[in-house]
Amino acid sequence: MEEFLQKARQLLAQRGYKWTGPRRDIIHALLRESYQHISAEELHALMQKQGYEIGLATVYRTLELLVETGLVHKLQFGDGCSRYELAEEDHHHHHLVCARCGKIYEVAMDLLEELEHKIELDHDFAISGHHLQFYGTCSACKKQMREKRDE
Repeated sequence: MEEFLQKARQLLAQRGYKWTGPRRDIIHALLRESYQHISAEELHALMQKQGYEIGLATVYRTLELLVETGLVHKLQFGDGCSRYELAEEDHHHHHLVCARCGKIYEVAMDLLEELEHKIELDHDFAISGHHLQFYGTCSACKKQMREKRDE
């Protein structure tokens, strides 16, 4: 946690941004919630519940700044809601999105390295990252559908 905070502080300073209390608090909250993909509204509500006095506009602006600096990824899962997760340098993963319940699962393997290398060579393009999402039906929803069908 402290390592990421130090990195964030340095990166913001390098880009001419101040290290403010709200920015620190939002990064702390993201670190505590790093196991999920959280929307700005969910993060704001969570922070309010934990006693932080912070406005929703500040949460939005800070998240966009953190995306711009590469500290946070902004994700779209096809439901019209942007979600955010910390950008971990050595942790590539993909997402499974259930079309029925909306639950998002992380797939911790990255099998695209060979494809990335070929694209870089074929197109003289330096890839800095990627996001991949698979849409389908999760096991819980499939089970529920089978049970309903068998009734």
